[in-house]
Amino acid sequence: MSHRQPHVSPGHYRLIKDNDQLRALYGELGAGDLFIGRLRLHPSEENLLVDLQSRGVTLFPSGLAQLLCRSKVMQATVFAGEMLPETRAIHDLHELMQLLPHYQRQGITRVVTKRDRANAGLGINLWGSLEEVFNQASLGALPFPFVVQPFYEKCRDIRVVMLGDYREAYWRDNPDNFRNNLHFGGKSTPAELSEAQEALCNLVLARGAFPYAHLDLMVTADQQSYLAEINLRGGIRGAAISAAEYRQRIEAIHQQFQAGLELEA
Repeated sequence: MSHRQPHVSPGHYRLIKDNDQLRALYGELGAGDLFIGRLRLHPSEENLLVDLQSRGVTLFPSGLAQLLCRSKVMQATVFAGEMLPETRAIHDLHELMQLLPHYQRQGITRVVTKRDRANAGLGINLWGSLEEVFNQASLGALPFPFVVQPFYEKCRDIRVVMLGDYREAYWRDNPDNFRNNLHFGGKSTPAELSEAQEALCNLVLARGAFPYAHLDLMVTADQQSYLAEINLRGGIRGAAISAAEYRQRIEAIHQQFQAGLELEA
């Protein structure tokens, strides 16, 4: 799988691995320069990734992957075909009002919403109907944008860690909470991915230009698997890999990418 990005003059470039250094040199960076790592951004600064790439700066991980892992709403748009059917990104009341009759015609009652930037299960809410969501959003209690999807009973959750050749998957189960979050009482057990689940993970990584990732898969009661969300990095509670080995494997992937550029020179 290739994660190569367009760049100019590979034989002469500045290598930056530090966010402070990138900020200091920001106005000077151009074609052929390389930034390795995840750019720390304020919520209104995502456009900097677009600016850097438009100037020919090579980003690793890609700017697309960095944008996707910051936004559940963007994931719901880009990976719509890989998520639960009828998962929607909602940006305003107009979109929510349009969705109301569609969900009603589909017989969808209980729904889940996911706040755009909340993690660890803290931004996930279960509602009795989409009408309840509309009421709270129209009163300002539920801020836009957010993701809405049908609620499926008896779903299970698989966390998949993909670090180059290293692959690990484990079930995350919580008998007292549909969120299946390990931070709040969930338990983990090793999982064996099916060929279809492997293919789903590989498809999502390629589409989002992720060189490595944590993926959460939702497995429904009829054994269908869908993407719940993806991130470049995440918690490894419940995983077999140690924090030290995790860091080493990430660094090895970064070094391999840099070495590939140097071989092209």
